[in-house]
Amino acid sequence: MLSLDTCIAFFSLSLLLGFTPGPDNIFVLLQSATQGRKAGWVVTLGLCAGLVVHTLAVALGLAAVFAASATAFTVLKVLGAAYLAYLAWQAFRAPVGALAEQAEQQAHLGRMFLRGWVMNLTNPKVVFFFLALLPQFVHAERGSIALQLCALGGIFILTTLIAFGTITVFAAAVSARLRGSVATQRWLNRVAGTVFLGLATKLALAER
Repeated sequence: MLSLDTCIAFFSLSLLLGFTPGPDNIFVLLQSATQGRKAGWVVTLGLCAGLVVHTLAVALGLAAVFAASATAFTVLKVLGAAYLAYLAWQAFRAPVGALAEQAEQQAHLGRMFLRGWVMNLTNPKVVFFFLALLPQFVHAERGSIALQLCALGGIFILTTLIAFGTITVFAAAVSARLRGSVATQRWLNRVAGTVFLGLATKLALAER
C-alpha cells in the first residue's frame, strides 16, 4: 500500500489543487452563492461521486481506453458544454425576491446532487488529469497498482470535500448578507449565468 510520505505529499498537492480556480470549484462557489449553503454541500457531494467513478475508471484501466478515443472525448465534451449552457439559461431566468427565497427553501437536493455528478462526469479533462496525476504516486513494489490508485482517489476526494466545503461555507455566508436585495439577487444570477456560459464555451473548444 501507499507509504505515509506518499500520502502526505499527495494530500498536500491535492488540497492545493482543490483551492486552485477551476470549473468545479467555481461551480460550487456559484451554486452556494445563488442557492445557499445546503445546495453547495450537496453539489460538492455530487462532484465527489463523479470523482469516485473517475477513480474506478483509472484503477480498472477504462480511462486509458477512453483517452485513446477521439470520438468519446468529443461526445462527452459536447454533452458537458450543453449541460453548462442549460445551467446558464436557468441562472438567467431564475426568480428573485420572495419567490427566490421560497424556491431556495423547496430546492430539490437530489437535483443539486445530480448537477454536481453530471458536471464532473461530463468534463473529459478530469479523465486526463487523473491519468496524468495518480500514476506518479504509485510504486509497483508496494503492492496492487489498482488498490494504490483507489487509495489515491480516496485521498483526492477527501481533499476535495475539505476545499469545496470551505468554499461553500464562505460563499454562502457572503451571499446570505447580499441576497436581501432584489437587485443583488438579479446580479448574482446574471454573474452565474455568464460564468456558466464561459465554462461551456471553454469546454466546447477544449482539445485533448
